[in-house]
Amino acid sequence: MNNFGTRELDVVVVGAGQAGLSSAYHLRRAGLEPDRDFVVLDHAPRAGGAWQYRWPSLTYGKVHGMHALPGMELTGADPGRPSSEVIGAYFDAYEQRFDLRVHRPVAVSAVREGDGGLLLVETSEGTYATRTLISATGTWDRPFWPRYPGQETFRGRQLHTADYPGPGEFAGQRVIVVGGGASGTQHLMEIADVAAETFWVTRRPPVFREGPFGEDEGRAAVALVEDRVRQGLPPRSVVSVTGLPLTEAVRDARERGVLDRVEMFDRITPSGVAWDDGRTVEADVILWATGFRAAVDHLTPLKLREPGGGIKLDGTQVVRDERIHLVGYGPSASTIGANRAGRAAVRSVKRLLDRAGRPGPAPVAVPVPV
Repeated sequence: MNNFGTRELDVVVVGAGQAGLSSAYHLRRAGLEPDRDFVVLDHAPRAGGAWQYRWPSLTYGKVHGMHALPGMELTGADPGRPSSEVIGAYFDAYEQRFDLRVHRPVAVSAVREGDGGLLLVETSEGTYATRTLISATGTWDRPFWPRYPGQETFRGRQLHTADYPGPGEFAGQRVIVVGGGASGTQHLMEIADVAAETFWVTRRPPVFREGPFGEDEGRAAVALVEDRVRQGLPPRSVVSVTGLPLTEAVRDARERGVLDRVEMFDRITPSGVAWDDGRTVEADVILWATGFRAAVDHLTPLKLREPGGGIKLDGTQVVRDERIHLVGYGPSASTIGANRAGRAAVRSVKRLLDRAGRPGPAPVAVPVPV
């Protein structure tokens, strides 16, 4: 439904998670005005990005590496409060403080080529014609479900991290957790305290990281992810190349045998899983902690993918179309990376607008929180 005809703007930002809000902040600093020069569209019902969907047992104190948004620190948060509430309230206060005027809930269905060098952004509230686009849609909307023979025959429950309700629902059950990332280990350690039995299966042996993880290590990890994006390959998460931090809770779980991993099963049976060598495990639940993929289907009409299956970037700019930037994608899919990507994308967008003869207003000072 088109509520207003086609509105013409300089920039459309899709997504109001960390990367989208960072981009909006820097657009304001560059002198662009919300709802006049740019708009931020978010399909979620409220502020908080993907954090609002996190399970209640993921308290703020368990969150690793939450980096503050630019211009406003997150202070005084209760570490025992659910991270969805803490970060949701923080994002909401941030939007209000900097008057970002996020439109929600607004679904973006497609971005197409328009007339006169403009992009047409088709949404549930109408169509926007824009000179540039910053796509900050993250990954939460595209949970990855691997497929294995017999999967449809399983009589128990299958669910993904995206639907994880917390450990309480698994009391007294036999649970298989699939996946060697941070979410998989967190789920497993919680569920093991209430389940009748747990099993941990992964495609590759998990790598636990001991010692500090400083700036040099961080840059090296990001460089590995960035290299794939430059080649036009689908990005891997930064966590996939950093390893799992060996915290006290992880050490304890390893000592208790909770994190004794076995290799991936070969098929799923009506009552559990099986390996070709004859081993079987009976289970009531299979929890797929198998990660997410970039949510960029709205860009499909523009044919931006490379033969390798990914979208090739130069920094945040799409190589096939300089009008489009991806933030929170690949190497910027971390809270600090999203902040930096938002700033870099806006600098590039501003240069493109200036070159097109639309210099816009002079940079302004945004409000400073007190």
